[in-house]
Amino acid sequence: MKKLGSESSNTLLLITSIYQSLSKAEQKVADVVQGDAENTVYSSITDLAEAAEVGETTVIRFCRKLGFHGFQEFKLAIAQDLVSPSQQVYGKIEEDDEIEVMCSKITANNMNTLQDTDQLLKSSDLHRVTQVLLSGKRVFFFGVGSSGLTANDAQYRFMRLGFDAHCAVDSHVIAMNCSLVGEGDIVFGISTSGSTKDLVDAIRIAKNNGAFVICLTNHARSPITSYADAVLLAAAKESPLQGGAFSSKIAQIHVLDILSTIVSIKRREMTFSALEHTAKAVLEKLY
Repeated sequence: MKKLGSESSNTLLLITSIYQSLSKAEQKVADVVQGDAENTVYSSITDLAEAAEVGETTVIRFCRKLGFHGFQEFKLAIAQDLVSPSQQVYGKIEEDDEIEVMCSKITANNMNTLQDTDQLLKSSDLHRVTQVLLSGKRVFFFGVGSSGLTANDAQYRFMRLGFDAHCAVDSHVIAMNCSLVGEGDIVFGISTSGSTKDLVDAIRIAKNNGAFVICLTNHARSPITSYADAVLLAAAKESPLQGGAFSSKIAQIHVLDILSTIVSIKRREMTFSALEHTAKAVLEKLY
């Protein structure tokens, strides 16, 4: 599907040009986007739908009327219209910044991400997730793309703590795993946007099968959270052009570090024994 007009068409101007041909509900979406385009870039499809007081399907129809396949492609176009190429990728870092200045800016941004994540995390949510992990049978960590790398890290860490931990990053394998889980199993979905269709669709299957679903995401209002029994929030702000940004990864790993530390302390003897056994298992692999 090709965007209406020329390849260089400004999406915001395009919205204005076809506004009268939109349905009343789609015009509500257009009004929200035009009223705060920058915030739209960082919103989930659920955020935008709620702000416009319409359903998510209306947002999809709106995007397709503009010639986009879906919401993520639409957000990418908005992001490209709003800022210059260097700003799209590096945020507030300027091309003429000295390396030392760049280092300081990136460090400050990552520190802010961690502090904001700490503010978002609720002790009640962490306590509930901890209790579920301690009493569950198996735990499956799922993620697609960059979040799949985080899922691999999580599986490795919890396996070393003695959990029957599994991981999948391929959408087909995730779906098949979710079709086989049941009561007592824990499914941990990791998605920065909370809108990755392959993951959300699979999580729904796991939920219907009776698994306890935990999600780690940056968006409290996103499709994945509608199927979650518990939600853990990370605070990194990521535009479509920054997919897989290290700041998002740092926030995800930070949440998992906190969670795994709490769990290891709660069942100290078992986790210490598991860590000892797994460490000895690889001793001959090291010089």
